[in-house]
Amino acid sequence: MSFKFPKQEKLKSRKVISQLFAEGKSYSKFPIKVLYLPADEADVTKVTFAVPKKNFKKAVSRNRIKRLLREAYRLNKTEYLEINGKKFVLLFIYLGKDEFEFKKVQKAMVFVLKKLNLSST
Repeated sequence: MSFKFPKQEKLKSRKVISQLFAEGKSYSKFPIKVLYLPADEADVTKVTFAVPKKNFKKAVSRNRIKRLLREAYRLNKTEYLEINGKKFVLLFIYLGKDEFEFKKVQKAMVFVLKKLNLSST
């Protein structure tokens, strides 16, 4: 049970990210929306996070929100995603117009991860 977020779990491929937007299924619980696809060749679940520039003009705000999303994911991934052994490609998008506190972000993250875990069984 590792709470790390290593480099090999980070999704960086533009091709896969554009495929997520085109073909991915989604769940949302305000202020988080997740787009996902089952991973074909990946040996680990790959994840990336996005905060729209339209809602948050300053990079400082966008980076802080991405940090909150990463932390909420990192703390809850072992409990909800690594149980059944299925691998996904995930894109978390922050939908809110304001910065929320960590508790609200974490609550939404837990809901989305539970839903994702249930859909994969």
